[in-house]
Amino acid sequence: MLVALAGCSVAPLPELKPPTPDAWRNAQRPLSPQQPDLNQWWQAFNDPQLNALVDRALQNNLDVAQAVERLRAIRVISQHAQSPYLPSLSINTKDAVSPDTSTSYFLIGFDSVWELPLFGAKQSADRLAQGNKTLVETDLRRVQVSLVAEVSRRWIELRAAQQMEHTLAAIRDIQHEKLALLLVREQLALAPHSDVAAAQVELAQAQMALTRPRQRINRSAQQLAVLSGQNEPDPLWLQPGPPPTLGHWQLNSVPTDLLRTRPEIASAEAEVIVAAGELGMSRADIYPHISFGTSLQWSLNIASNRRKTPSGNSIFSAGPGISIPLFDWGQRVANAKAKDHQMQAAVLAYRQSVLEGIAETETAMGDLEQLRVREQSSRQAYTATQTRLDALQQQAGLGLLSTLDLSNAQVEKLRAQHQVDRASAERNIAYVALYKALGGAPLPATSLKDTD
Repeated sequence: MLVALAGCSVAPLPELKPPTPDAWRNAQRPLSPQQPDLNQWWQAFNDPQLNALVDRALQNNLDVAQAVERLRAIRVISQHAQSPYLPSLSINTKDAVSPDTSTSYFLIGFDSVWELPLFGAKQSADRLAQGNKTLVETDLRRVQVSLVAEVSRRWIELRAAQQMEHTLAAIRDIQHEKLALLLVREQLALAPHSDVAAAQVELAQAQMALTRPRQRINRSAQQLAVLSGQNEPDPLWLQPGPPPTLGHWQLNSVPTDLLRTRPEIASAEAEVIVAAGELGMSRADIYPHISFGTSLQWSLNIASNRRKTPSGNSIFSAGPGISIPLFDWGQRVANAKAKDHQMQAAVLAYRQSVLEGIAETETAMGDLEQLRVREQSSRQAYTATQTRLDALQQQAGLGLLSTLDLSNAQVEKLRAQHQVDRASAERNIAYVALYKALGGAPLPATSLKDTD
């Protein structure tokens, strides 16, 4: 009978498997049968510095360290989920005086109470502990996923800004040479002053354009320092280097079940478990609370106005106890009904998180494909400007074109290169956004802090 009472009234846990698409609508057509590595997705950039930076951030980031400590705390607490339903022992002491003020006693008592976890209280307590533990675990994963994505994004932006600075500096140098040639022509009365003024405007604009990538370099480097748990950027980061590149990388296929690794979805699932545990506890609270108790009391005579009093006595008692809700029973029933509605709301929130995950992933896949096309088109445009510049350089070598006329084509080529670099960086960032939408994919266990 006790076993039946212990299991009854447990809140049923709803099935958490909402439908996911059989295939991604915006998935790219495979260029090759090679499958992408979902475990260490950032290594697709083939950038050893980025790989080392991600490992350093996972080890030293302070947000990750905080999440690890919270996880350790909840693990310690969850190990004692059933402690309230274990026998408790208390020792009480006090002094007492008899009603006729004839004798005073020193009293010591040993009391033990064991409340039975009936009506689903035991299972509900386990659900609460497991749900709260999972919430903290998913919070740690959310921090890790966001950290890897943010480090990758900031590194891409840093390298892209350095590449942009190099290109814009070359444009500035060409504009400076163009102005010098026009000043000579103006002195020889071969060029009007308006051409000189226009060249001065172009030079000032080129110089002004350099401030933007320099701001981005400083901002990205400082953010990388914060993400890595450092108070200042590493000097190696500020040395220009080649930007990360995906090359001809394509996402051939990704299982839709990978969405379930998203921290947002895992957290919503844990919220449902917590809500089910709270519902079970509220239902168990409707029924009587049954317990067993024992008590041992012992007294010692301290002072007496009588000639002869007993020096000490002891007595033992044991028996069941029951607490029946009467006048607040309606309130407890209402609380159980409210908890049931809260669990249904948690289920709906879980389904909503799955829908949002699907939408975000589809959007990220679509963006990645369009940016791949954009990068390819920008490279074609760059190739065309390079071909045009080669032809003009041949004319200049034959004396059919002046250096001044050639400078415009050189600037056009550098601006085309700038568009290629920008499109490549945007595609790289879209790649990061896709894997963040997929929940970061499985992170390497060797790079994570020990949370035991």
